[in-house]
Parts: sequence; C-alpha cells; structure tokens
Amino acid sequence: MEHRCNIKKLEFFEVVVPAHDGVINSPSLNKPLHMLPVGGKKGWSVQFDQLPKLILRLELDNGVVGLGEFYRDHNWQVIEDVTEQLLGQDIRSISLQNLPIPLAREYDGFECAIWDAFAKLHGMPLYQLLGGKVRNRVKVGAWSSHRELAEVGEWSAQYHQQGYDCIKFKCDLDDDAVGWCEEIKKHAPGMKVIFDPNERWENAGEARALLRDLEKVGNVLLIEDPLPKWMVRDYADLRQCSSVKIVQHISLPYVYQGQRIHDVIKCIEHGAVDGFNFNAGLAKFRQMDAIASAANMYCWHGSEVDLGILEAMYVHQSAAAQSCIWPGDIFGRMIRSHDLLETPLRFEPPFAQVPEGAGLGVELSRDAIEKFSVSQRQFD
Repeated sequence: MEHRCNIKKLEFFEVVVPAHDGVINSPSLNKPLHMLPVGGKKGWSVQFDQLPKLILRLELDNGVVGLGEFYRDHNWQVIEDVTEQLLGQDIRSISLQNLPIPLAREYDGFECAIWDAFAKLHGMPLYQLLGGKVRNRVKVGAWSSHRELAEVGEWSAQYHQQGYDCIKFKCDLDDDAVGWCEEIKKHAPGMKVIFDPNERWENAGEARALLRDLEKVGNVLLIEDPLPKWMVRDYADLRQCSSVKIVQHISLPYVYQGQRIHDVIKCIEHGAVDGFNFNAGLAKFRQMDAIASAANMYCWHGSEVDLGILEAMYVHQSAAAQSCIWPGDIFGRMIRSHDLLETPLRFEPPFAQVPEGAGLGVELSRDAIEKFSVSQRQFD
C-alpha cells in the first residue's frame, strides 16, 4: 500500500476573477495596485484583478486531493518544471518545511496543495500541522484602495454597519489621509484606520508631518510601509515622532525584490517597527510568527486580494500564530466577484471563522471554475 501516497496527478486551472464594480477605488481614480512588473510593463501599471491566478488540484494515488492557489501572474515554465519534480513522489517522504522546490513566487501554491493533501491523509485540519490553533476565530478588517474625500466617510460606514471595526486604505501623498480620517470619525465613530502607502510617502520629512496630523484625529491604528523598506533608521525615527504605530510588510512572495525572513530580524534589531504584516507560505509564516512572538510584537496576515483557497490557508495560519493579533487582510470575498469555493468561508465581522474538517476544510466550486477559467492543463 506504500505506493498509494504518491503524487499521481496535478491539474491546473488558470482563472481571471474580476472585482465587483466600484469596490477597488473611486470610479474617478485609476491607480493600479500590482506592484511587480508584468511582461514589458513596469510595476504599478496593471490592476490586480486583470491578472490570471492559478488553482491547483493535486491528487494522490489513493484519491486524496490537495488544493492550492498561486499568487497572481504566475510563471508557467516554473510551474511545469516543479510539477515534473513532484510527480510520483511519496508525499510522506517530503519535508513539509523544506519542499524540493526552488525559491520562487510559485512556491506557496505548491506548498498549500501538498500540506492540504498531507493533512487530509492524516484526517486533521491544517492548523494542527502548524502546532494547533490558539484562537477559534481570526480578526479581519475591511479594505479599499484610493477614494475621493467626498465618499470615504459613507464608504467606510457601510462596512462599520456590517460589524467591521477597522478599514485599510491604500494611499500616497496625493491623497488627503487626514481628511479621510476626519470623515471616517464622523460617519463611523470608533472605526480604526490602517494606511498602506506602499513606501510612497517618499521621505521622513513628509511622513513626520502626516503622522503628527493623523495623531490629532486619533483613529489610525497603524501605518504600513510609509517609506522605502531599506530606510530602517528613518523608520526608527518615525516611531519617536508620534504615537501612531509603524509597521513593515514582509512579503516573501516578492522574492524578486529580495524580501527574506531575516528582514524581520533586521527591523527588530534597529527598533524600526512596532509590528508586522507578514505574507508567506505555511512553513515560513510560522518562522516569522515565532520571531515576532519572541520579540513580543504583533502581526497580521497580508494578502494580494486573493481567492478562497489562499484565504482559507491564511485563516488557518492566523489561528495558529501567537503574534497574529491585528486585523488580517482576508477580504478577497468582498472585493472579487467569486472566491471559487463551493461553500464560502464564514465571516462574522470583524471575525472570520476557522474552517473545520480535514486539510483546508474547503472545496472547489466546479461551476465557478468553469465560469472563470481561461485555460486548463493536466500532468500525470
């Protein structure tokens, strides 16, 4: 019976799932959010929901199926090369914390499917492979990209009425972040705000002035990546100029930007941050959580406004992570027109419930896959 745990087949479904109308940003604004270059285009030139995503259905000889989801804009050559290595391998012989896959943006999609299959093989939920959950539900927030000042208050209020107590915005120096906070305070009293400039507040002088004005309004929970990441001394200085928390986003899928686990240690050593937004696969997120927990710092799980499989993985990770206290970026379902799940994740704002059952605890919707699929490939 030993051969019945071999990886028998990998099916890939390439999908494009658009966002709901109007939910990304104000109709008058055109600010694409995909930071990485796409083909011959520079970063920040393509909106994220225009890019394809890849769904993986990995099947073992014994019929157990593991599900995976890749980050947007995958590399098919990498996918095919890794698939060739995995076919025929006994899943029990693979080290879950060190897969036989090179460092690449595609790593986490394969990892998700392998861990899901392994957990199902042993009849346990995925969070058990992470050491067990430390909470039964995960704090999550609402989200928007850039908004016009005139609509930001009512836009935030609709989420506040649903039960969300925090909303995250993309912003740059052209946006009136202080005015946004004043409008939110008026329309959604008690709601906290996270700003993510994606390193676009340019320099510490601009950032200091904004932080002091935001502090006066009083409803900002934290600022994520106000400055370029390498400016760790300026990050440390920003922490001293106001009570607003300063956070860095350590996103390991941005492998081509050089982001690594040791960036967490560097930020802590320099006193540069009050906490983190972590984006990573299962094994590496656990490592970063351990570092943050040892330093008595908080984090949350980031995202790329993903579909249901990755979001289910994020919920399992967040439930098992000691440091994962702040509202997570698990909001793809409110932004995209479908999550591709047969039964959606259960949200009771401001929380997401942890899926039960073996593995990820979710199933693909074949109807949704068929509707949004643009191509399909199978390897066996």
